[in-house]
Amino acid sequence: MTSALPPAAALTELARTRSATGSASLLRSALHARRLLLLKTLLVRVQQHREAVDGAVFRRFADAWQLLERAEGHHPGAVRDLLDYPTTGAWLAAALVEPVGPGLDRHLVRFDALAVTAALRSGWPVDTVVDAPDGVLSLPGVGRLRADSGQVRIRGRSRTVRLRPEGHPRTSAVLLLADRRTGALIGRGPGWSGLHVLSGSTTRLDDMDPYRVPGGGIGSPPRPATDHAVTDTAAWSACWRSGLDLLDRTDPSRAAEVRRGVRALVPLAPRGPGSSGATLSAAPGAVLTSLPSGAQDMAETLVHELHHSKLATLHELVPLYRSGRVAVHQVGWRSDPRPIAGVLHGAYAHLALTDLWRRAATSEGLSAPWRASAGQQFDRIHDQVGEALAILLESDELTSEGRKFAHQMRRHHASLRAAPRAAG
Repeated sequence: MTSALPPAAALTELARTRSATGSASLLRSALHARRLLLLKTLLVRVQQHREAVDGAVFRRFADAWQLLERAEGHHPGAVRDLLDYPTTGAWLAAALVEPVGPGLDRHLVRFDALAVTAALRSGWPVDTVVDAPDGVLSLPGVGRLRADSGQVRIRGRSRTVRLRPEGHPRTSAVLLLADRRTGALIGRGPGWSGLHVLSGSTTRLDDMDPYRVPGGGIGSPPRPATDHAVTDTAAWSACWRSGLDLLDRTDPSRAAEVRRGVRALVPLAPRGPGSSGATLSAAPGAVLTSLPSGAQDMAETLVHELHHSKLATLHELVPLYRSGRVAVHQVGWRSDPRPIAGVLHGAYAHLALTDLWRRAATSEGLSAPWRASAGQQFDRIHDQVGEALAILLESDELTSEGRKFAHQMRRHHASLRAAPRAAG
């Protein structure tokens, strides 16, 4: 998607791993344009294969599309926020690669819930019955309703919405449009579980959405997502608060970027000692991780994974490297050789961390353990990032814009070397 090259100043800012007003707006616009393109691509695909899509599913899809358009016309901001939510991207990616048949039909059912959520958040009136696959109706970015009957009647006007499982006329949950400006919904009642909003932010602790982790898990061996029923919400909330507090004291602008850019924190099942984070290129803004061990671990995970999201979004706007190459390269922070995309992603995320560690190591106002640990990490990783940047700049796999981006990364990397080294 290269309709126009972004301003050089914004690319330079991003290459320096910072994200102020201009570059943040650029990434938000790029993400939204990408979502609209993918959504239109799905519509075209469904229409082209109309005869192969289940008739009832096709009719529901068409009705949901009209509902989404009405909701968008009524409250564009709330609908945009929903379309840009990470799991919307994960769902679109899954639906677009699924072969036509029962598998695609199951993905298309999700669009009904997406459109209804858009209508509820916009305040548009709704009176409909939606399917609840496996007895669960998931409203992206909001929560879920247990509905053993497999269908839910939803009636809502203005601010109040009732969700009633079919066959249970006296049992219903209630959603309230708590903020008309943002489209924020809160709920209560039998079978309802709402996503927890992490303090000091609009970030969701998303342990419910069926599209939060693809397939059976992420990584090798696969790490599955943990479910709301076993999530220690208090522990996650405390770790989030301590991590953001540490970022606030170390680098306030980076803390603000995390609050703005991390839309969802997705708990993964633990695997061995320590935490391990991940992102999905189709779902920028989601940080997938097992529970970090403390404030430092949380802060580093958030910064690291957010930069994978930023780079994935930027690459969709301005391709930075060419796909289809088979060459692999060795980098200092991995034991396995990486393709050029992996080298660039790793160098970018670790450059952001070296910037953070340099600030921590040289700040008199922080605790001695954090300063010492940051200094050690800086000393260990800074040279590895330099080696990865050399690989990138010697490669013919970067595009012209990718090469410019890598040059700006190297300039920032050099400026960190010139900075005062770690204090005691």
